[in-house]
Amino acid sequence: MQMKTQFAFGKTGIEISLPDGFEYQFIKSRTAPALADAQSAIAAALDNPIGCKPLSAMAAGKKSAAISVCDITRPAPNSVTLPPLLARLHQAGIPVEGITILIATGLHRPATAQEIERIVGPKIASTYRIVNHDARALAQHRSLGSTRRGTPVYIDERFVAADLHITLGFIEQHLMLGFSGGRKLIAPGIAAQETIKVIHSPSFMREPLAIEGSIANNPLHAELLEIAAMARHDFLLDVTLTQSRKISAVFAGDPVAAHAAGVEFINATSLEQLPQPVDAVITSAAGYPLDLTFYQSTKGITAAQHIVRPGGGILLVAECAEGIGSPEFAAKLQNFSGYQSFLDEIRETPVVIDQWQLEKLALAGLKHKLVFYTPGASLSQLGSLCTQAFDNLNNAVACLLSGLPPGARVALVPEGPYTFARAELNAVTAGGVTA
Repeated sequence: MQMKTQFAFGKTGIEISLPDGFEYQFIKSRTAPALADAQSAIAAALDNPIGCKPLSAMAAGKKSAAISVCDITRPAPNSVTLPPLLARLHQAGIPVEGITILIATGLHRPATAQEIERIVGPKIASTYRIVNHDARALAQHRSLGSTRRGTPVYIDERFVAADLHITLGFIEQHLMLGFSGGRKLIAPGIAAQETIKVIHSPSFMREPLAIEGSIANNPLHAELLEIAAMARHDFLLDVTLTQSRKISAVFAGDPVAAHAAGVEFINATSLEQLPQPVDAVITSAAGYPLDLTFYQSTKGITAAQHIVRPGGGILLVAECAEGIGSPEFAAKLQNFSGYQSFLDEIRETPVVIDQWQLEKLALAGLKHKLVFYTPGASLSQLGSLCTQAFDNLNNAVACLLSGLPPGARVALVPEGPYTFARAELNAVTAGGVTA
């Protein structure tokens, strides 16, 4: 007899059949409850922000504002958070034509007109100047010098040229930056590829604390805070979300202090602690929009590695409806010959766009058995990973479980990287919480 369970997968989910004989443990997203009145909470946060004056006071006397917002790969509730923010800018005297909303694509593809409507809402899409960031167009960026570690800083000119600089996002764990939100909407969000390549180079990617849930002593977090300060990051509005993507808390104000408060809230309300690592994990990439590409879907593996024992297995289930990802990432993956060989290959060579996601995957693959069910990514595109990839879900499950003794502990993580979990014996420091 088999047990059946539902996992996030594309827009509709997928049912997974699990054989008897193992000890299954469901690990679901743990969050604070949804706010009863999100609009009132947003208004209160904007008018009584953390560490700075109210937004309306900051906007007084200014003629223009730029707002950086998440792209289509992130479920940020911009259509809910943008209107009250825009209203305060207008009350302070900034006209509609003085506001630019930038889609913080980083090196992702530009948003389509239809996607822009989904990102900001139809009314805002038809009323305001909304532009896609293009990291590959260096001429559209302003050079702001270099960080103390030598990272060249180029930020979208349309953002830098404004009188007031705002980011709008949400906070969740992030595979290298610890947590998303805040400074991430500046770099890589609206930075040129000349900046993005450096902050995603092996010197940062292989830092032990440049991982999910890690803020304290994370050198990449510190680097992005410095870059955001150089770009004159004035104000942020970030939220946290429930499993159903409802707003659970609102944080607004000084970009450093308000973001830190959001991270503290996540650690207090969302961290799921396991008493010991499991033997194997079946995880997702959290479904649409995060599993649109294989590139994005790898976050399901990097998040799951913190709860599985060394040598244990991880099965990733992701739709990958848009295939592999960028041409650069697809080329790297096509020629991928093995975890260690890839890490050796890129150690001293110039950084290629999107190699960092494959680098994080390779670091996980050195420690764990990785198995893939990613039907939108054909086996011929996966390089040597094709030997552990399956076009049949049942076969993928069987591969993961093969060799495990009866009664082995198998974690089921239906929401993938939206689940913030740690195993006691992994001893990873997560944003000040020892896990």
